[in-house]
Amino acid sequence: MTSNLLRKSIVAIGVLVLTWPVAITAQQLPMRRTLTLDVARKVAAAAEAEARKNNWQVSIAVVDDGGHLVVFNRIDGAKLGVADIAIRKARTAVYFQGETKGLEEEVGKNGRTPLLAIEGFMPLEGGVPLVVEGKIVGAIGVSGVTGQQDAQCAIAGAKVIGN
Repeated sequence: MTSNLLRKSIVAIGVLVLTWPVAITAQQLPMRRTLTLDVARKVAAAAEAEARKNNWQVSIAVVDDGGHLVVFNRIDGAKLGVADIAIRKARTAVYFQGETKGLEEEVGKNGRTPLLAIEGFMPLEGGVPLVVEGKIVGAIGVSGVTGQQDAQCAIAGAKVIGN
């Protein structure tokens, strides 16, 4: 009987030792905001409303903070090729944590062409990060008209969450 009690005590101590560091680690993890599907849809809808107001046929992509596609809209009549560009603009805005307009200038005017070798990189105006409380939670990319017009739609979408 004593050996059975000893075994149970050892198992209980082992479980305590194994779970104790996990509890401390969980307490130390930072809390962060995440982009929900509902909010991503609202961001895309605001960008779409801006495009429709101006009669622009664009593709709109919203990605999370890891660059994963959450919402994609393609207005009827938008060119097929701009779908991929919109997604890449959104991902580029997340990866480089800023508007893609700045990267377009960096590559075009300053000759930083080695950046073009980065897979999925899209240094064209129209990608805007989505920022909440100073932290990037995702990004929106728009493509289909001029870079400035794409950015106008993306900024309209980003304003939904307070950019």
